Order: sequence, then structure tokens, then C-alpha cells
Amino acid sequence: MDMIIKNARLRKKGNDLFTIAVNNGKIEKIVSGSCVCGDKHGEVIDAKGRLVTESFVNGHLHLCKVYTLEMVGQDALNSYHSEGMGGAMTAIEQAARVKENYDEKWIINNVRKACNLALKYGNTHIRAFADVDPKAKLEGVKALLKAKEEYRDTVDLQIVAFPQDGIVRDPGAESYVEKALELGADVVGGIPWIEFTPKDEQEHVDRMFALAKKYNKDVSMLLDDVGDPGERTLEMVIAKTLEMGWQGRVTAQHCRAVALYQENHFRKLVSLLKKADIGLVSDPQTGPLHARVADLYNAGINVALGQDDIADAYYPFGRNNMLEVAFLAVHLLWMTTFEGMETIYDMITTNAARAMGIKGHLLEEGGTADLVILNAEDIYHAIWEHEAPAYVIRKGVNVTKR
Repeated sequence: MDMIIKNARLRKKGNDLFTIAVNNGKIEKIVSGSCVCGDKHGEVIDAKGRLVTESFVNGHLHLCKVYTLEMVGQDALNSYHSEGMGGAMTAIEQAARVKENYDEKWIINNVRKACNLALKYGNTHIRAFADVDPKAKLEGVKALLKAKEEYRDTVDLQIVAFPQDGIVRDPGAESYVEKALELGADVVGGIPWIEFTPKDEQEHVDRMFALAKKYNKDVSMLLDDVGDPGERTLEMVIAKTLEMGWQGRVTAQHCRAVALYQENHFRKLVSLLKKADIGLVSDPQTGPLHARVADLYNAGINVALGQDDIADAYYPFGRNNMLEVAFLAVHLLWMTTFEGMETIYDMITTNAARAMGIKGHLLEEGGTADLVILNAEDIYHAIWEHEAPAYVIRKGVNVTKR
């Protein structure tokens, strides 16, 4: 074995301790007890009764914008957090100022800082959005591509080519999305609700899905991120997913307006989401309105959580610490029971991995050995303290950053 983790506590296994054997980046064996048999193995880590789980997954982060709040000012923050989120579109227009100064040279330093925090906090997978448009050009995506190579052994970046300011209302943005895909971006982004009319919203969806088909890419779109029950771009994306046969390859971000839908319409939407096999990533800590996370989860929708922002025009905090995101979500969603915390923990590990199309992110025999050994014995205390893990394991290698 390449690695042995002994005296490990596992989720929903009570006080029993286990030994986890890792070989070639995979979990080879999980056995009860703490005996390490044989002498032909590499590193031995004593978990000392602490909880071992899958590593953390961040389903949504605007990585090209981290640490830009002080550059852009606070007017966008005020607009985005206004009552009912009625100023969300204005906030995006105000935040766009920072892109006039986009340069790969300074963006990459911010990205590295965020990735180092991700490693520290056991966040080994990130769906990373990069603005690509006539203002940002390809500066942000080039920085993320560089970081993806630099951190390939520790933090996996899924790069989303993201037309933040629209496609129809921002002529030329589509060509930058395509150029980003040609450079190596992994996912086609979109934000159709930012367009001015339903016709333009549909055109936005159609054009981005056409690129996804052309380059055989998954799709990840910010949908209905505003306090307006009249916004229904999520339904447009569901219909397009079914039409194109892209089931299981589409992720919806935010969907805050869903919270305002009438109950009958909400239930129809749930049925359609299941049919299209669309995962939903919510970021309740970054805005005063959020999707009905618990209701969606209980209805069988794959719901995950994301960091969304780190000190940018939309949110002033963030450490790439998904346990911190979980701690905030537990309060905001009123999921304060032990059962609720277990569900929230799924949303920052296995659920988020499914939403991003990551295979094998399960602590089971045959699963990928992307693991954290927490500074806690159970989920309750892990979320309560939201400390950095004692150990971070990536593809069977101890990559803990002290």
C-alpha cells in the first residue's frame, strides 16, 4: 500500500475505528480495527480517532475576481445586497469596472492565494468561473489555466468560460467564450437572466448550448439570480438540456428566484429538474435570497453549496473553507439538527462532486483517495469549529499545507 490511515472514525459508524488502505490513488481496503498488517507500505497516518471523509468540493467560485473588492469599491456590494435583490443587475454593471484593468499578471497572484487557502482547508476540487468578454478579454481565463497547471497535484480547477455581462447585450462576448474553450477551458458558462428580454434570454441559452455541443463540454449557468419571480431562465435551461440530450451534464447556479415561485409551479419545476438530471449549486451566504435548498434536496434534487465569492464586489469575506460555508448555511437554511448538518456536509463533498461530474469521489473501496482527516470526531463539531483539517490527502498523497 502507498498509504495507511489507521484509527479512523467514519461517518455514521458510531465510535468504531477503521483502517483505510490506499494504493495507486485509490482506496484499496477499509477494514474494522486499527491493525496495519504487513510491512510493505508507505506513509502511515494515525487519525487518532478523528473523522475521515471525502475531501471538500466547491461547486461555484468566481476565481478570477478574488480579492478585488477594494479595487472596485462598495457600490456593487450595496446594490447586490439590497432588499429583495432588486439591484442585482445594477451590481453586475457596477462590478464590471474592475475588468477594465484585468491583467493576467496581477490576477494570477490573487488566484494563487485562493488556491493555497483551498489546499489548507482540504478543498481539492473547485468549479472556477472566469469572465471572458470584450472587457476582461482572456486575461482571467489565462491566469486560471496557469493555476490549473501549477496546482494540478493538489487542487483540481474546472474552468468555466463565463460571459458575465451577457451575450446578446454584450456583442463579442460569445467569441471570447469560444476562444477560452479553444485555450482549454473545461465548461461552458452562461447567465441568461442578465439579458433584457425573454427572447434574448432564450438566444443566450441557445448560443451557449451550441458551443457546448460543438466542443462536447458540460454547461454551468447562473440562473435567476435576482428577486423577481418572473425570471424563468432555469426552465429555459431545463428544456434545452432535454432537447439536446445533455442530461447529467448541466449545473444550475443560484436560482434565487425559485424561492418566490408559487408552490404548484415549484413542484412542476422539481419534476423537470429530475427529468433533466440537473444539479443545483446554492450560495446562501452571498445574497439575501436563496433557492429552497432543503425542499429541493428532500425532493431528490442533487443540491450542493459553493463559496461563490472571496472578497469581491458581491461578498466581502470568504476563505475557500467549505466548512465555513457549511457553518453559515446551517444557520441561513435553519438546518441546525444533526440530520440537517449531515445533509449540509453532503452538499460540500459528495453532492458537489456529482454536480461537477467528478467520478469516484466516495470514501469506499475503489473510490478516489481524495480525503480529509478532520480536527473533529463528528460532523457536528467539524461544522461548529470549521477548522482546517489535520491532514489533506489528494490522489493518495499527503499534501497537507501547514
